[in-house]
Amino acid sequence: MASNISADLIWEVTRKFNSSLVKRKQPGGVQFSRNPLNLRNQYTRKYEGSIADKAIGVQAADNGGVTLLTKKSDKAHAPSSHIQSSTFGSSRSTRKTYSGIVNSTTKRGYRPDLRKDAVARASAIRKSQQPVKEDKPAKLRGAKARAAEKA
Repeated sequence: MASNISADLIWEVTRKFNSSLVKRKQPGGVQFSRNPLNLRNQYTRKYEGSIADKAIGVQAADNGGVTLLTKKSDKAHAPSSHIQSSTFGSSRSTRKTYSGIVNSTTKRGYRPDLRKDAVARASAIRKSQQPVKEDKPAKLRGAKARAAEKA
């Protein structure tokens, strides 16, 4: 986004026709976004990262960790280099990953309302990367347990 054009004007121009917009024909007309800088995947002015001067995105890393994407407001004229990424490896503890996300966005003055969403998305990604535990067999109780002991 150029610095001489307001974000509101860009939103009004690109609101209905955007490559990241996903429309559904079900009742309710919910619109989703494919933008990597959109933490909630909701196509709204608040969460759309391509419109905002400073945006945050969280993605799964190739090695099993989490990648934090931040948009640099001073590089709006250079789309190829306006996104900075930093990766938190899978060996790093989840608490350090979350605090790293919060600290890196706080110190650079990013929107505080998106920090909670960024940590929630990182948490969901980390949880999806963990192996699925097998279910324990149901423990018999009461009359069924007594019947099983006799048999």
